[in-house]
Amino acid sequence: MAGFVGIVVSDPWLQNQFTQVELRSLKSHFISFQKNRSNPKTCDFTLKDLSSAIANLKNLSLTEEERTRFLEENLSELEIRQLDFERFLQVYLKMQGKAGSKGSTTSAFLKAATTTLLHTISESEKAAYVNHINNYLGEDEFLRKYLPIDPLTDDLFEISKDGVLLCKLINVAVPGTIDERAINTKNALNPWEKSENHTLCLNSAKAIGCTLVNIGTLDLAEGRPHLVLGLISQIIKIQLLADINLKKTPQLVELVGNSQEIEELMSLSPEKILLRWMNFQLKKGGLARQVTNFSSDIKDSEAYACLLSVLAPECRTKPHPMDVKDLLERAKLVLEHADRMGCKRYLSPKDIVDGSPNLNLAFVAHIFQKRNGLSTQIKQMSFLESQFEDDALVSREERAFRLWINSLGISTYINNVFEDLRNGWLLLEALDKVHPGIVNWKLANKPPIKMPFRKVENCNQVVKIGKELKFSLVNVAGNDIVQGNKKLILAFLWQLMRYNILQLLKNLRFHSHGKEITDADILIWANSQVKSSGRFSRMESFKDKSLSSGIFFLHLLSAVEPRVVNWSLITRGETDEDKKMNASYIISVARKLGCSIFLLPEDIIEVNQKMMLTLTASIMYWHLKRPVTDTRSQQLDCETGSLSESTSNLTSDDSASDSSADDSVI
Repeated sequence: MAGFVGIVVSDPWLQNQFTQVELRSLKSHFISFQKNRSNPKTCDFTLKDLSSAIANLKNLSLTEEERTRFLEENLSELEIRQLDFERFLQVYLKMQGKAGSKGSTTSAFLKAATTTLLHTISESEKAAYVNHINNYLGEDEFLRKYLPIDPLTDDLFEISKDGVLLCKLINVAVPGTIDERAINTKNALNPWEKSENHTLCLNSAKAIGCTLVNIGTLDLAEGRPHLVLGLISQIIKIQLLADINLKKTPQLVELVGNSQEIEELMSLSPEKILLRWMNFQLKKGGLARQVTNFSSDIKDSEAYACLLSVLAPECRTKPHPMDVKDLLERAKLVLEHADRMGCKRYLSPKDIVDGSPNLNLAFVAHIFQKRNGLSTQIKQMSFLESQFEDDALVSREERAFRLWINSLGISTYINNVFEDLRNGWLLLEALDKVHPGIVNWKLANKPPIKMPFRKVENCNQVVKIGKELKFSLVNVAGNDIVQGNKKLILAFLWQLMRYNILQLLKNLRFHSHGKEITDADILIWANSQVKSSGRFSRMESFKDKSLSSGIFFLHLLSAVEPRVVNWSLITRGETDEDKKMNASYIISVARKLGCSIFLLPEDIIEVNQKMMLTLTASIMYWHLKRPVTDTRSQQLDCETGSLSESTSNLTSDDSASDSSADDSVI
């Protein structure tokens, strides 16, 4: 294991788009491609060479004509001739996005929406999302001068260019995610202020569970339709699926029979729960077949007709949809039934007949919100309450770690770390993202894994790698992860997250001189920054109770970027309400700067030491990676050098966060 060498590319973002398995396969393919080019003497590639090479790659179901056209549109003749491995990877990513947008029928919107690079959009989806925005943001004080948006125009993309609409839409989806005091809302924003809004939007979107691939602030500033619409799609669907879980809608327990099935239901994604709910209602209505997707299975409207008859029989009229043979007319009758229930239309009759997965998913989710037809008199409620009481102690950390892992760009979206990580595969992927090449994929077992001992093998490798990285894993075995031990899983994830940020800091600047960055280094850096700005607040440790007021972090943010904090909005942090206002503002301001963080205001108020460390380290990382003048750079080098020397004898157990497996859950 120690000698296992991975493939590393110079662009960290590009590195994070692939596992080592994929990189090795693509590298091998590229080398073969080099050997077999049509003109090896000149070392140049041709368009035909590249098109033929890409034809042999997996997950690219494009015709030769489509491949050639795509390459001509995206690469110059010179770029093709001088193609290197990294450019080859970029081309592969883009073409993968095009192939996915062409053939995908999945409803797993969280992975797919922003990856498409085919520059066409669904007019039906645009119209549905525009209507949603008009309904939910029409009365917003700032946006009402721009709304309602006409779905027949491209005004949506123009209005989105300043970032305000997208930020406010995120708050509609998950209220309180963005402190609106941090949004720049002047009538005429300069490019810097717009960029801050876009940065705040993207970091906040990640913090609510959006998967952002191949999208940046420039894409939002330019209002690129396919990327903006993909982001809006994710945000809206997060809103529509927010209540489809046992915690928000405990009546869902009616779908299962015993405690074991309840635990299984708790681990399902919202889409799968929605399908199970739909089939539960269809069975009540006497429909023999089951619905397995939100596309082909509901094109004939039979499932919709049955579902609405069960949920709202009083809204039925003649003729019954199933008495009509024409599919478009049948779908029209279904939507009229939904209108009488008070459901918003997210799709047209044609969208039903065409099997539009995103719009059908949104429609069913809205029906669920309006009327789920479930009973509140369920015996299993007491079991459910005990589950959530236990989960309350760890739910915030589980949420933070889940969102962080999803942000790494792993292959499968994680809905619950305690269930989804138990086979070890996704943990191996996360480890490979954090430390490329450390996983021996030849010893790994890829899902689906039927034999329990194969899961244990994966998790044993996870534990082994953790020990190589000097994680505290005393008496921890792979079987503990397979069994879903919450405390140990959270302990491992915390140490992995902490390792990731410390490595980012270590690799960021040459002034580390190859020495490890410690928690104490981060603590000293933060205090040094605040002191040098003329402020007198101080953090004694990441458990310092005075941090709950938020004043120290506001001083720190102001020290690294003086213009970012509006002091007229700040309270003294003496009351609980004042503390919450400050904490909410701190998180939004940090994201506005460019920090990718996943904590909640409660983490600051309660001084969760893990989250205090990650917040401080994220601010430090953002500050140090900025271009600086030579004088300032030398000063930082001197500061960090002295910090490294003064703390070189500290171990992670001696550090300010006191992080270990034993006290990982607080």
